[in-house]
Amino acid sequence: MIRLLLSALFPCVVLAPLMFAESASYERDTIKTTAGGVEITFIAHGTLMIVWNDNTIHVDPYGKVADYRALPAADLILITHHHGDHLDPGAIESVSNDKTKIILTEKCAETMKQGIVMKNGDVQHIMGIAVEAVPAYNLVHNRPDGSPFHPKGEGNGYVLTIGKTRIYVAGDTENTPEMKSLRNIDVAFLPMNLPYTMTPEMVADAAKAFKPKILYPYHYGKTDPSRLLDLLKGTKEIEIRVRKME
Repeated sequence: MIRLLLSALFPCVVLAPLMFAESASYERDTIKTTAGGVEITFIAHGTLMIVWNDNTIHVDPYGKVADYRALPAADLILITHHHGDHLDPGAIESVSNDKTKIILTEKCAETMKQGIVMKNGDVQHIMGIAVEAVPAYNLVHNRPDGSPFHPKGEGNGYVLTIGKTRIYVAGDTENTPEMKSLRNIDVAFLPMNLPYTMTPEMVADAAKAFKPKILYPYHYGKTDPSRLLDLLKGTKEIEIRVRKME
């Protein structure tokens, strides 16, 4: 069942050079799993915070959308690729301590010089979570010189398996064959930040292929998420939840 779950006019959202200085200001959802509740905090852009079993996971922390000094320290940080709005060393430092583990790509490791490098297709087990690296790349959208915004092999999406629940954070990508071949995805975060990632039509195409139970459009910039709702109208297997994730 498709539902538009928007907080009216987003009253708790304040846009500023550093948004949401206090974590209490963010929208949150809790996903039930066989291993307990997973709390997902919707920060902005391509950034999320996931809390499970007293472990805090930050995805692509970015200092221009949050003051990470005000957020809980990370037990695990996931970096999808090396672009500056996803790999922000300052934000990573602000949210890290000596116990923080970082998962990142080979390209990111050229900048960070630390962390666990995952190539496309790799699997790691950390904190009781299986982490799978899914290829994230462009098929259609290119720079003026013809090169893709995100070349194949450089970026990761991540599937996190917690209990029996599989959560897919796609990173910057289009509707690739690898994405469309995913199975048993309970929660999916798919980007619509044009021209760098997917159009709503691409997201709808991918969602119809791998059928996540819950679909969050995220990192959607100025793209209107209501277009996705129209495209997936009548797709009863997928529940669409829209949060403030420009």
